Amino acid sequence: MEASTTNPVLREDLAAVYATLTAAERAKLQGSTILLTGCGGFLGYFFLHFFAEYAQELGLRRLIGLENFLTGTKDWLDELTRRHPDLIGLREFNVITDSVAEVPGAAEADLVIHLASIASPTYYRIYPLETVDANITGLRRLLDFYAGRPLRGFLFFSSSEIYGDPAPDRIPTPEDYRGNVATIGPRACYDEAKRFGETLCYLFAQKYGMPIGIARPFNNYGPGMNLNDKRLPADFAKAVVEGRDLEILSDGSPTRTFCYISDAISGYLKVLLHGEFGVYNIGQDQPELSVREYAELFTQAGREVFGYQGRISFQTSADKQYLTDNPNRRCPDLTKARRELGYAPAVDVAAGVRRYLQFLHASLPVAAL
Repeated sequence: MEASTTNPVLREDLAAVYATLTAAERAKLQGSTILLTGCGGFLGYFFLHFFAEYAQELGLRRLIGLENFLTGTKDWLDELTRRHPDLIGLREFNVITDSVAEVPGAAEADLVIHLASIASPTYYRIYPLETVDANITGLRRLLDFYAGRPLRGFLFFSSSEIYGDPAPDRIPTPEDYRGNVATIGPRACYDEAKRFGETLCYLFAQKYGMPIGIARPFNNYGPGMNLNDKRLPADFAKAVVEGRDLEILSDGSPTRTFCYISDAISGYLKVLLHGEFGVYNIGQDQPELSVREYAELFTQAGREVFGYQGRISFQTSADKQYLTDNPNRRCPDLTKARRELGYAPAVDVAAGVRRYLQFLHASLPVAAL
């Protein structure tokens, strides 16, 4: 079988994910057909490359990728499906309006990964109703179709944003924290859609016994994240690649933990293959860095990888609502995921930033270097 990628960083990351799967988890993937909605985004990039790379070892039967290309990209998808025509079936599909019953092979899917949504604040503010509908209407249509079918797992991507801006005594934030979220405002379309999506998952799991896992991601970054994504890691990486100053559109004080993509995908697979209803924080719990400190990691790694000479600058966004309802802190309590799933993120954030830039460096044409 032809390799799914020639990028050395990505190949190492895919191998790292495979190594974290237990024998029981690998067994659940044997002979499976996996359906992924929203497969053209950041997480879809890594999932599809992983499944393609290890299809033979995992005994995968078929991958069905659905994407409407509103914000997803098609170039790498075309290349991946060309390399694996007997494994991957790609279909242009709108989860809000199209019927999954009309997708060839969808009825035989053993595992479903519902990625379809818009996660970047820049884009979900441009497409607020589409964001709501993908996480509620699209999710409901999938749940209706698969209710009563013998699924091995159904993974819904929620978000750490459902916690809103937690009180200081609830950081690190556990899964039982109920949230401090604005129902009206520029982020509400995303935050509240994810919250209601979780409720739908809970109800279907209760009524039909569906093995639904809910993942709450905390700030992923790394290979597969498009430089035009408009989220913080992509903005910083894009500035390094283009040799521009890193612009911070705040005072740089808000804090986050950042989870490298291989650690994140490992966690998501464990949630998917858990086989019963559960809600799990997936991310990295240390260190909790300010935006300024995170930018400094990109300038340091940028000098090593690209010979970067730029600086960090502080600017004010032309968008007056840019910082409205922006959480001051974000850090997960991973106790539950560690205990119940055996989840163990291992990539230090400084190493992860360096790997992301090395991936980008290896992906650029020689003429651009």
